[in-house]
Amino acid sequence: MAASMVPAETRKITSRCSPDVDRCSHMFEIHGYTLQAEGLGVGKTVVRSATFAVGGYDWSISYYPDGYYGQESSGYASVYIDFMSNKTCPAGTKVSGHFRFRLFNPATGEFRIMLGGYLPFKHTVNPNGSHAWGSAKFIDRRWLQTSPYLCHDRLTIVCDLSVLVGSRVSGPESTETCENEIIIEVPPSNLSENLGKLLDMKEGADVTFKVKGVVFHAHKVVLAARSPVFKAELYGLIGERKTCRHGHIAIQDMEPGVFNALLHFIYTDSLPAANGDCDLDDEGVVKHLLVAADRYAMDRMRLMCESMLCKRLDVENVAAILALADQHYCCKLKDACVSFMSSPKRIKDVMATQGYDHLKKACPSIVMNLLEESVKSSVC
Repeated sequence: MAASMVPAETRKITSRCSPDVDRCSHMFEIHGYTLQAEGLGVGKTVVRSATFAVGGYDWSISYYPDGYYGQESSGYASVYIDFMSNKTCPAGTKVSGHFRFRLFNPATGEFRIMLGGYLPFKHTVNPNGSHAWGSAKFIDRRWLQTSPYLCHDRLTIVCDLSVLVGSRVSGPESTETCENEIIIEVPPSNLSENLGKLLDMKEGADVTFKVKGVVFHAHKVVLAARSPVFKAELYGLIGERKTCRHGHIAIQDMEPGVFNALLHFIYTDSLPAANGDCDLDDEGVVKHLLVAADRYAMDRMRLMCESMLCKRLDVENVAAILALADQHYCCKLKDACVSFMSSPKRIKDVMATQGYDHLKKACPSIVMNLLEESVKSSVC
């Protein structure tokens, strides 16, 4: 009887083809928005970015503040990413990739993803044609006017563009794994969102604060984990806190809106959207937030406030902001103020402000240094 034949074990070999992609995020700032960006009607006004290169091709962002065309974009602003290499690339060249647009909030440093995220595009180069991708209904114009994204008459649009430039092949590799590779998508973290809900819902809250008659509920363990000052105060390391009737902890010298923003930051690591109680466009509110952040050792919140104030420096407010920065040890903001004032042309105008009178009394050494630097600059 013939011996049975046992088939040899089949080897498994894997090779991979991966897209080779060039990626770029272009931040397009539109300054003086109300002056240059509205009022002429649908399709009449376009604001263009500088040309930038991605994937070996040139691109540009076109923003239509009154909409691009027809009734479809009535009441909306439109935005497009324009392919600018039709006349420089060989006819028939295939171009593909994906893009998305985001709005930047300068007050918080956060972004809002528009149009649902990334959108694909494909294009065949035609020297006599043009092509663009985007949306005629990018932003509701009425919504934009009251949103935090139009800050100090400036709108910042970010275009994230990925262009396919080829492919990479790897392998072959011997493998003992399953034939079909399984990929499990992991969603982005929503921890800050969940903690924000915990603050709003007050579930499990075990401490209350009273600020000028307004009661706030919070969780000791969250406050202690985020702020060394709260940890020391709540767990008795620096003595008992002053309490009101019903056991509320009294917070002195702070507005309710500012304390609410402080709690929001502690739970979510971000400042709240502008509202009536805490308008981040209000310089005075930002100063109060900086003081609160310094008081409770919230260093990132303090730096965010420093950044907001730094962007708003002018001749009228720089002396007062410098005094505040010196009082609360805000080194970066202090350096920015000193640099702003060091110009011989500016220092004369600054010296005529009320803030400068306060600065002379509160920080005389800084004033002396400024005057010395100004004299040196004028001599040079």
